[in-house]
Amino acid sequence: MKARGLAVVLIIALCAGVAQAFGRFTYGVLLPAVRDDLGLSNTIAGSLSTVNVGAYLVGTVLVATATSKLKLFTIMRIGLIFSTTGLSLAAASSGVTSLAIAMFLCGLGGACIWIPSPVIAAGALAPERRAFAVGLAGAGIGLGVVFSGQLSGFMRSLSGASSWRTVYLVQATIAVAVTAITFLFVEHKQKDTPTKGGFGGFGALKRLKGWLPITLAYTSFGCMYILVLGFLTTRLEDDSGWTSGRASLAFTILGIAMIFGGPLFMKLVGKFGPRNCLATAFTLWGACCLLVLPGWFSPTLIICAGFGLIFGGIPATITLYFVQNASLADYGPSFAAGTLAFGIGQMVSPQIGGVVADLTGSFTLVMSLSAVVAMTGVMFALCLPKREKPKLLPQLPAFAQPIVYRVTPSSK
Repeated sequence: MKARGLAVVLIIALCAGVAQAFGRFTYGVLLPAVRDDLGLSNTIAGSLSTVNVGAYLVGTVLVATATSKLKLFTIMRIGLIFSTTGLSLAAASSGVTSLAIAMFLCGLGGACIWIPSPVIAAGALAPERRAFAVGLAGAGIGLGVVFSGQLSGFMRSLSGASSWRTVYLVQATIAVAVTAITFLFVEHKQKDTPTKGGFGGFGALKRLKGWLPITLAYTSFGCMYILVLGFLTTRLEDDSGWTSGRASLAFTILGIAMIFGGPLFMKLVGKFGPRNCLATAFTLWGACCLLVLPGWFSPTLIICAGFGLIFGGIPATITLYFVQNASLADYGPSFAAGTLAFGIGQMVSPQIGGVVADLTGSFTLVMSLSAVVAMTGVMFALCLPKREKPKLLPQLPAFAQPIVYRVTPSSK
């Protein structure tokens, strides 16, 4: 018996959590433990994140090519196999090389899962509820981040730096269960035949209205968010003197806010449009990057909630833009091409962040750089097409108004 409706969306949300929260974002909260356990520099530790993002980049190209031959649901199932294998290998890693291979597999799986996920979730509900489905699918990432943050803090308090392997072991076990549920209970009927998307999907992308600014905004997001999520825990521990427990709490609050970020932004997009919502979100992200620098405990926790809401909202808004403006046949390659540009931004940022931290001995400039990149996102968002207003009939001048005669019945 196959799942239907909301049940499918919830399963897809779990898949997104495995792809992004487990396979990609967990490394950010575990970076200090991995660095200390393996005796790495910030540059080398950041390079492992670059491997993960680079694989995500490769995955987007493969997805763009595969959509001309394979259906989106088949690609997602392949991605689940990659991510589960990568998490399992990370749990068994004894050095940099094996962990790098694990990060590569997780990045590859992340692209194969995430790109098809929104449209599969949207297809499970009625057309008028597509925005809700996209937001809920993205909320699975926040749920996974919350779980990862709490699990990491708990395990590090018990076993110290070496506990990062146990974290990946637990996540690999969950990934196996989610993969089995998806294979057994989810199906997606893709009626449209695959399309020729051009190299990397850019042929299909160029058929999308407003393709250039939405792609550049997506790239800015990729650059700016990884500088925060990839190094926030390390920043709080190294620069602000936080304990690992407090840093994990901050990451957990960020994850909780992510759960609500997607659905919240879907409501706002329906009222104000993607252009205004994205411009505001990028502006607020830059402000949060600067406000987090002092490292004060209570204000930082509030700022982390802001990071989470924005992080959940921006990709959901961009994804919904693709879902609503691309045909189902074009969606796969066009969103893959947009994600390719996003992946390039992700691939560059971790390495730059690690180098800057090693050269300056602090993560202050890393956070400031994220704020600067956010301002480029504001500019690109403002270049998106404005919402079309409903056309109103012209108001007739007074002399052209029809004359209305009132007829009163004569009295007998």
